[in-house]
Amino acid sequence: MILKNFIVFEGIDGAGTSTQIEILKKRDDADRFFFTTEPTDSETGKFLRKMLKGDVELDPRTSAFLFAADRNEHLYGTGGTNCGVVAQAQSGKIVVSDRYLFSSLTYQSVTCGDELPRRLNEGFPLPEILFFFDIDPEISLQRVLGRGETEIYEKLDFQKATAARYRNVIAEYERMNTGMKIVRLDASQSVEKIAEIITKELDFLRR
Repeated sequence: MILKNFIVFEGIDGAGTSTQIEILKKRDDADRFFFTTEPTDSETGKFLRKMLKGDVELDPRTSAFLFAADRNEHLYGTGGTNCGVVAQAQSGKIVVSDRYLFSSLTYQSVTCGDELPRRLNEGFPLPEILFFFDIDPEISLQRVLGRGETEIYEKLDFQKATAARYRNVIAEYERMNTGMKIVRLDASQSVEKIAEIITKELDFLRR
């Protein structure tokens, strides 16, 4: 199922998804958008952020269940300011999310295999447009290190495995013909060039 008015940005850490969302927030019509991210700011999401920082150690399968639970709250819940995606999209807002189920199919599959993440996420709706920020992990990791604060997944070997898995996941969805539009972006391009491509796609969506 495709959720109309739902847009997702995906890519490995440092690919530039957050930068592009900040650019969208400065649009003249930014009030017509609902900006959100995963993990959410619900209690489940806050716990996951502790895990990502290394403050809490979890079995990879436990993480997969928690990410799926947080995603359900993201879509349908009211437990945080960036939850309730379905209601926002159905009200006419253009919902733009930094990460969604494709992150779980990538990151969690690297740590606990394909089967569990697929099963946990198979019932969630797909976005109308998926922007995939494709980038060399060595470039993206340099960006991450420049921030001065890293998370548990932000290591070169893991990022290389994740980048390869992301490309496979996106290719799988391209073959499925789900009705979801997939826009591949060369995330090594300038911020301005990427913003231009995204703007054209979103402006077309709103006609």
